[in-house]
Amino acid sequence: MSPRPAGFLRPLVLSGPSGVGKSTLLLRLFAEFPDKFGFSVSHTTRNPRPGEVDGKQYHFVTPQRFKDLIHEGAFIEHAEFSGNYYGTSFETVRHVQQEGRRCILDIEAQGVRQIKNTNLNPVYLFISPPSLAALRDRLRSRGTESGASVQKRLTTALKEIAFAKEPNVHDLVIINDDLDRAYELFKKVALGEEIVSDKLPSLDD
Repeated sequence: MSPRPAGFLRPLVLSGPSGVGKSTLLLRLFAEFPDKFGFSVSHTTRNPRPGEVDGKQYHFVTPQRFKDLIHEGAFIEHAEFSGNYYGTSFETVRHVQQEGRRCILDIEAQGVRQIKNTNLNPVYLFISPPSLAALRDRLRSRGTESGASVQKRLTTALKEIAFAKEPNVHDLVIINDDLDRAYELFKKVALGEEIVSDKLPSLDD
């Protein structure tokens, strides 16, 4: 591998329940700092949502192509979520780093476990909702989720937060109870500055 540039920052692994606001935080960051960061574009077998572009939000592939990539050893991590597969390839992370940008990965809990068995050595940041009720409201307001889908995502969210509470899983936690506050903290983490980590809330409904 080529020498790392001065000011090199470890990759940033961003995780948190679906609907917690990760995409909004990332969009703000990339708009404010268009040249400092690069998003690791994951592969997925799910269908594109309105406005999503292949190669930008995700690389949309068939289930068979995804399986082929697994067998080729292309992924740092991959996971099944809500009936679809998601994976982060070595190539996408390498491409961002070669451009001299800090690579940011949006990863599910299953993927976090897998990354810990690699030599990627990232900073792990967990974005948490302030409460289960707030997360439910956000998912319903999307208008893209059925009642059964919302419930499934909430069940998954409880598991993700239980995992996040285990020792040494994440380096930092940000509670997205106020978007502007959460973004200022997220920006500092992305730029390599220190913050005081939030404490994970109890998500009893």
